[in-house]
Amino acid sequence: MTKFVVSAEWLFAHLDDPQVVIVDCRFSLADPILGQQQYQASHISGAYYLDLNQDLSSSVGEHGGRHPLPNPADLAQKLSAMGVKSDTLVVAYDDSRLAFASRLWWLLRYLGHEQVAVLTGGFAGWQKAGYPVTDAIPSPRIATFVPQLQTQMVVDREEVKTRKDFPGVVLVDSRESDRFSGEREPIDKIAGHISGAVNYPWLEVTDSSGYLLSPQQQSDRASNLEKAEEIIVYCGSGVTACVNLLSLELAGIQNAKLYAGSWSDWISY
Repeated sequence: MTKFVVSAEWLFAHLDDPQVVIVDCRFSLADPILGQQQYQASHISGAYYLDLNQDLSSSVGEHGGRHPLPNPADLAQKLSAMGVKSDTLVVAYDDSRLAFASRLWWLLRYLGHEQVAVLTGGFAGWQKAGYPVTDAIPSPRIATFVPQLQTQMVVDREEVKTRKDFPGVVLVDSRESDRFSGEREPIDKIAGHISGAVNYPWLEVTDSSGYLLSPQQQSDRASNLEKAEEIIVYCGSGVTACVNLLSLELAGIQNAKLYAGSWSDWISY
């Protein structure tokens, strides 16, 4: 285990640790009920489930993007029912190269909870290692999770407009390069990117099997960002941008913020 990352081996050794809460974040943008179905069929023993649309986002409006941040009190209530307290380590996993696990990782830190990690290799890595799975749903627990919002971690459209061209500010687009260039746009109504942004595709943070690259590789990847006074990261809707935010933390860069509404919010205006 390193800060913010655990291996399947480490997690297997801590399955019965009352200080560890495991959260399954599997989800499919193409089939929104698939993740829940996968969880009900098979998951890591003791894992609870949080759904991107229902739990890790709030209702979609005219503005705010496709995955607005969830209501902090609502998410805190759900975390309490999983037994998450101030000293609990939350371990998040998915099977999408950390796209959704990183969203929970970022949200917990936004709520003031630093004791959170992602499972490198995800659910597939867990199964490949031969560790046990179950279809048993864990019972609710009793705890009180008290959110302490870290509002400095997030920016809105007006802040992006105002600050993106300041010297020392770097705007990072996390989408695949062909979406960044506007050659392909499978989801949003308008293709392209925010003027002045640079492209750091989120899929470069892990290998093809969903294992995080080493901290040194994360540092090498982010070498051109080290001197930035402020980094604003976005993607299509504020989800896969969290993978880049995790990468920057692993590289030792801690001045990055999330444009939560991201491209889908930007083009709504």
